[in-house]
Amino acid sequence: GKSICYQLPALATDGLCLVVSPLIALMKDQVANLRKRGIQALLLHSGMHYQEVRRTLENARHGNFRLLYVSPERLESSLFREYIQALRIRLVAVDEAHCISSWGHDFRPDYLKLSVLREKFPAVPLIALTATADRVIRRDILRQLAILEEHQFIASFDRPNLSLAVYSGQKRLDQ
Repeated sequence: GKSICYQLPALATDGLCLVVSPLIALMKDQVANLRKRGIQALLLHSGMHYQEVRRTLENARHGNFRLLYVSPERLESSLFREYIQALRIRLVAVDEAHCISSWGHDFRPDYLKLSVLREKFPAVPLIALTATADRVIRRDILRQLAILEEHQFIASFDRPNLSLAVYSGQKRLDQ
């Protein structure tokens, strides 16, 4: 649900949407689903070899790609920093933004370095998305990423399409 908030703008604008996400499996899944739909997307994560990273960044610079998914750790790599200025970044999306807050349950120190993106691309819109942030964590996200409080949009966590059921633990194999 959250990904539509940056995928649609990525398709509607010319240039690249840089998506920072902490979960490699989620990034792989999203890129695979986008490619199935004919949308050009790339992925950079910590498990990739140097040549693979360089080839991906070359594709991002010269290709007709709409989205580039990166793990927060990639932002610190010298190769990424070498290429980032040459990329035509038109939107930065921070997925699982609660990871930026030391108050959050999934805090990742590498997320603290996202402020570098604000410094390098001050005119590029930045969107931070999370489904699991309370008021304290939301304030911290806004502060860390220099987002004005009035630009905050909050929806209910009530999701009618999700349900939870609890069953007795007896006869588990039969169930």
